[in-house]
Amino acid sequence: MKPTRIILILAILTSSLMSQTQDPNLKSDISNLKSPLIVVKKSKRTLELFDGKRLVRTYKMVLGFTPTGNKEVEGDGRTPEGEFYVFTKNAESRFHLSLGVSYPAPDDAKRGLAKKLITAEEAAEIEKAIAEKGMPLQKTGLGGEIYIHGGGTDNDWTDGCVALKDEEITELFNAVPVGTTVRILP
Repeated sequence: MKPTRIILILAILTSSLMSQTQDPNLKSDISNLKSPLIVVKKSKRTLELFDGKRLVRTYKMVLGFTPTGNKEVEGDGRTPEGEFYVFTKNAESRFHLSLGVSYPAPDDAKRGLAKKLITAEEAAEIEKAIAEKGMPLQKTGLGGEIYIHGGGTDNDWTDGCVALKDEEITELFNAVPVGTTVRILP
């Protein structure tokens, strides 16, 4: 075989192997993640699942009916931005399955208190719940009940949640424990 042909074959094989190792949608086992992390990229409409720094899966997702901007008040249709965690796993969700996202966070509580959207007692309760890795208040002027759930990805339709296809939320639901960090980026 000619050296140029060997080089070409090696280049093709290398390229093929690299694309396989970099494709997060190859169906590798995600049942034993050591350090799961969920990153939602609102502008790209993707939810990425990491194990430590290794990207293991990318899902197409949709957002609230007002997808641009950070959540500010109940009913605005926006998906919050910031760092949160999964505070509960709901196997009885009306949207197949769901993972509760710990919104509102302490920064949201401070903002809400300053704008008189919540009381000092509500702000203190939110901060206490977050410090204990529990469920923050879900019914406030800031909004709440933000979940990653099923229901489909045809368009931005939720009230501020992140929606996946049902089979994808099943996979994610089974892969991550309560306490998993959730980063929601603009």
